[in-house]
Amino acid sequence: MIPIKPIAADAGKTDAARGPAQAATAFLKPGALQLAALPPLSLYVHFPWCVRKCPYCDFNSHEAKDGFPEQAYLDALRADLEQALPLIWGRKIYTVFIGGGTPSLMSAAGLDRLMSDIRSLLPLDGRAEITMEANPGTFEADKFRSYRNSGVNRLSIGIQSFNPRHLAALGRIHDGDEARKAIEIARANFDNFNLDLMYALPGQTLEEAEQDVATAIGYAPPHLSLYHLTLEPNTYFAKFPPTVPDDDASAEMQDMIADRTRAAGYGQYEVSAYAQPGRRARHNLNYWQFGDYLGIGAGAHSKLSFPHRIVRQMRYKQPKAYLDNVRAGAPVQEEFEVGRDDLGFEFMLNALRLVDGFEVNLFAERTGLLLNTVERALAEAEAKGLLYRDHRLIRPTELGQRFLNDLQQMFLA
Repeated sequence: MIPIKPIAADAGKTDAARGPAQAATAFLKPGALQLAALPPLSLYVHFPWCVRKCPYCDFNSHEAKDGFPEQAYLDALRADLEQALPLIWGRKIYTVFIGGGTPSLMSAAGLDRLMSDIRSLLPLDGRAEITMEANPGTFEADKFRSYRNSGVNRLSIGIQSFNPRHLAALGRIHDGDEARKAIEIARANFDNFNLDLMYALPGQTLEEAEQDVATAIGYAPPHLSLYHLTLEPNTYFAKFPPTVPDDDASAEMQDMIADRTRAAGYGQYEVSAYAQPGRRARHNLNYWQFGDYLGIGAGAHSKLSFPHRIVRQMRYKQPKAYLDNVRAGAPVQEEFEVGRDDLGFEFMLNALRLVDGFEVNLFAERTGLLLNTVERALAEAEAKGLLYRDHRLIRPTELGQRFLNDLQQMFLA
């Protein structure tokens, strides 16, 4: 893919000699997209430091062995955002997600400054969902009360397990008691929060997985994220794989999770996401519905739509390289236009994660392509029983959810 230059703020302006119809098409290259409207826009802020790198983690995170340069990083985030503004002029932000790493290592004053910078530079929707990731072991009641006062209105807590043996195997810095204390602090300060749990852990039994899920549900969190442990490339677990439950045992755990969450009133709306009524994660839904997001911070990714093209970006990953390049006015390491041949797959890669699927018209709205560009794959998936579709809706069947990777791969160009 060939890197391209960002669109200038005045791109598309014409001189008086051109009429409106000419102006709309004068700069279009053959095969350019035709997006009737731009999708909702979110902001992602990446905080790259953590106390200790977990052996399963493939996110852009770095151990803060000797602390981290909080003020310099906040300066860089503001400068990064200022430099990106011409790409999103006039667009409102509907959700903000502060992820990492461990953003809850930030001081209360640092988070307050970050939120002030965001509000001063961007038009936030009055009902914006503002989520921050936090890990047990970094919880202090006063600090989290300050986070709430600064504007964070949703917390996502990385519990992973309540079992001390499994927490040790996962390299987590907290124990079960600290996990419970973190949830209590969250409940006291936030009416909207998520608990992250993992299953199919090294040496985990069905009964132990069920105990974790039951403990989490006992706190009545508005949202649950339940992830199957995967051994991702370039992680410690990939080099030294632990013994994990086999496919049959993992399937039993998935069935247990479905039964337990359903009985407790949670609806599964995505592969790993379960929510009480009205509590779905709006930020993540925007990703899965192929919405737009601007990512700032070390290693952050962006997907930005324009009337005639869709662009992806990635910031420099290493914190020092990111800081240096922001100072030089060039925080983006990679930038490319998504080709027409890739758009159908990229849309389906996200949208087919949704249990309820998507409305037929959404494909054209978000990709600028006609649905018949993926008709062959749709028909094949339907014939294999992996997909259901009618005049209004396309969604994975229960079989399609079980073999989601196979279903998604069918849409590769």
